[in-house]
Amino acid sequence: MSHISSFSTVEESADEHEIGDEYLTEKEQYQLLLDEEALRETLEEKTRAEKEWEERIRQEQAHDELFRLEFGVQSDSESVFVVIGVVTPITLIVYSFCSDCAKYQIRQFEVEILVSQGVVAAIALFCVSRNLRKYGVRKLLFVDEYDAYAVLYRKLYIQKINGFFRGLAVWLLVCLLLKTAREVTRVVYLHHDSWWLSAAYLIASLVTWAYSAIIILSGTALFNLVGNLQVIRIENYGKILEKDLDVSVYIEEHMRLAHYLSKISHRFRVFLLLEFLVVTGSQFAALLQTTQNKGIINFINTGDFAVLSILELVGIVLCLSAASKISHRAQALGSVACRWHALITCDSNDASQSGTSIDIKNTAVNSMGSLGVNNSESELESDFVPFATHNQFASSTSSYHKRQSFVSYVQSNTGGFTIFGWIIDRMLINTIFFIELSLIFFVLGKTITITLR
Repeated sequence: MSHISSFSTVEESADEHEIGDEYLTEKEQYQLLLDEEALRETLEEKTRAEKEWEERIRQEQAHDELFRLEFGVQSDSESVFVVIGVVTPITLIVYSFCSDCAKYQIRQFEVEILVSQGVVAAIALFCVSRNLRKYGVRKLLFVDEYDAYAVLYRKLYIQKINGFFRGLAVWLLVCLLLKTAREVTRVVYLHHDSWWLSAAYLIASLVTWAYSAIIILSGTALFNLVGNLQVIRIENYGKILEKDLDVSVYIEEHMRLAHYLSKISHRFRVFLLLEFLVVTGSQFAALLQTTQNKGIINFINTGDFAVLSILELVGIVLCLSAASKISHRAQALGSVACRWHALITCDSNDASQSGTSIDIKNTAVNSMGSLGVNNSESELESDFVPFATHNQFASSTSSYHKRQSFVSYVQSNTGGFTIFGWIIDRMLINTIFFIELSLIFFVLGKTITITLR
């Protein structure tokens, strides 16, 4: 409306000018036409920008809804999970039980497998759906709060997101093939009176298992994706040091990355902790069940233990991979900052000794890290607020002292991904991984066997 009123004002002033004078000079007429054309272009650009912005908002909302549908986190996702992931498997176990088929079917094993898989899937569904409903897809991935960074790293973000879907499809296909092989073998040795009934049982088993497996892998792969997207920003933090900027800019960007890491730790700490505990508990339970059993153990009656163990191992590896990348990049920041400070200081000394002026260029860095900070829950859920810069301090402090204070700040704030204050570093990650791997190997050794009795 302001542009339209300005346009009307120009026309009124032109009419008054014509009334006051008999004619306008060619220069004045030309200038008036230029003003009118500029106003028209401004109005057109504003209208075009508003339409583009509205279209962008609609696309983002559509993408969010599509992403939610792919994860199965709509308002009725819990009821669907109860029907497909809990009620249907229980029904299959009850109606397919054969009292004279102990060699190929052990009900205690099947119940244990159903409980383990159902609990892990329920944890993943609850955490993923809660985060997506509360924050949305883009806020959860930290790709919409600062459009400049989203545009700068757009190609890298797209590569990581495409890799997320490819990895999810590949691992799901591998586990589904193992599950299909086990179910087909079981149907061959333990089929019902009708092959149609056996085929229906096979399809129902695969559908229910695939649904739970998608939820489990989606939860762990989503955390892996969030971590990898932050690793992109952390690794590209070195490019900021290449620019000749004030030290306060480097500190501000570092604090923003630290704030994001704190948010990620806060949102996924319960999910990761429960995943580790439940998976470890299920592996111990599977090991005890197969060890205490005095009957025949073969791939047909205990093959689901092996398939579930592989599925859980894939999820644990995805989580540990993302956590290790974040922590490793974060802990590498201290050495990078020291190297950057040392090179600039040496170049400055060389320039002052030679008496010539040179351009000081910051050193390119290949692996940088972000740091964790201690924030309250209200601060973690709030948007990042840049800290206030004191101009008097910046103007009175030498460049060397400012760089030294930046290095000291970085060295005293080494951190990474945390779970309730515990830093998930490489030592802890290796410990968790080898414990899980040992348990899974024990389970595989007890289940994947060929018995001649």
